[in-house]
Amino acid sequence: MSATCPAAVVVLAAGEGTRMKSDRPKVLHDICGRSLIGHVLHAASALSPEQLVTVVGFQSDQVREHLGVIAPQVRTAYQAEQNGTGHAVRIGLEELGGTVDGTVVVVCGDTPLLTGATLRKLAAVHTDDGNAVTVLTAEVPDATGYGRIVRDGADGSVTAIVEHKDATEAQHEIREINSGVFAFDGRLLSEALGKVRTDNSQGEEYLTDVLGILREAGHRVGAAVADDHEEIAGINNRVQLAQARRTLNDRLLTGAMLAGVTVVDPASTWVDATVTFERDAIIQPGTQLHGTTHLGKGCEVGPNTRLKDTSVGAGARVDNSVADTAEIGEQAIVGPYAYLRPGTRLGVKSKAGTYVEMKNATIGDGSKVPHLSYVGDATIGEHSNIGAASVFVNYDGQAKHHTTVGSHCRTGSDNMFVAPVTVGDGAYTAAGSVITKDVPAGSLAVARGQQRNIEGWVARKRPGSAAAKAAEAASREPAGES
Repeated sequence: MSATCPAAVVVLAAGEGTRMKSDRPKVLHDICGRSLIGHVLHAASALSPEQLVTVVGFQSDQVREHLGVIAPQVRTAYQAEQNGTGHAVRIGLEELGGTVDGTVVVVCGDTPLLTGATLRKLAAVHTDDGNAVTVLTAEVPDATGYGRIVRDGADGSVTAIVEHKDATEAQHEIREINSGVFAFDGRLLSEALGKVRTDNSQGEEYLTDVLGILREAGHRVGAAVADDHEEIAGINNRVQLAQARRTLNDRLLTGAMLAGVTVVDPASTWVDATVTFERDAIIQPGTQLHGTTHLGKGCEVGPNTRLKDTSVGAGARVDNSVADTAEIGEQAIVGPYAYLRPGTRLGVKSKAGTYVEMKNATIGDGSKVPHLSYVGDATIGEHSNIGAASVFVNYDGQAKHHTTVGSHCRTGSDNMFVAPVTVGDGAYTAAGSVITKDVPAGSLAVARGQQRNIEGWVARKRPGSAAAKAAEAASREPAGES
């Protein structure tokens, strides 16, 4: 087992989080595409621990259900009464058999900014220094309200964690604080937890008491300092949730920009941790990228665009549009003001233009739906053009039906394709047609009533109206004049 592969990681996620003012457990609140506990588990997975257990309590069924979706390999332990962090860790170890040989890392489930790199550093320092316990610390600009780390001047070991209210004037000057994240020798941890007392104001078992117990027994207590103090920030209310979201979003955008992505306005751009990019992609202001969205090389997205679980091909352009679970091919054009719903697949150099909505539709290479149309449950071949104001009528009130338009077709404006129906390759349809029957390849389909003009109708039915006066004036004009 390497220094960065502990025997176990215990995640503390049993608390209610009353300051969130929410019916949802605190650890299930979301930032940047993952729950708080999801971010913590992602960081913990970087350690490749032999065992990983999450201690649940408040609304445990919800937390377990969530864990079953995002991390089914994680074991859970139930803390029926929240009797302190020490008690929670003891419950977690009992789930793992009571005593664990090797390093046990303890993290809090509400620290979404914590990174795998920092946890690896903690585990390495713990092993390299031969500590019984190693606390993750951070140097902060303002330590007010935090527990101070007091070190031995000779060897740098930790001699105490002093709460702010108990600190001396000199200790108030200390800027190194406790994060609540620890690495323990598993056997020593189990022994010390059995000695933790509850004779405190809260009547709880505090995990921090283990440090004093081990030090008094002659064991070394050390510390690993996080490179960025923001990593250790816990979430206790909605304000801190928003602050963490901004911090994480900035971190994600910085990573994207350093990898060759242009982000025109980071302040108005939001991305999830699961979004991926290729170099030379451009993100315009007001853009939101969620889920498993991927931006291909040299594509341009935005402004004012929201994509979820959508892939954008190299060189494509998406402008002022929304897409959910869609595939946008290379050099395709989307928008402005298009809506691509789940199952939409746009081919190379295809187009879904202004005020176009698509759902469960495959659009072939080079085909275009330029404007004001709905394409649902359809397949369109290559290099076809769908006229303006067309509707693929896919629902009969009980079931959805499919429409197929072949390659190199030209359909007129204001067409209705009443599914199921097929338009063959190279076929044309006339403007204003309601297509209810299959159109053979190379045919022209005309499906509209004959025009009939009833002369004098306005004068008889709307006498004295502006229209009637205009018509009368027009009738007096000599032929050829205007």
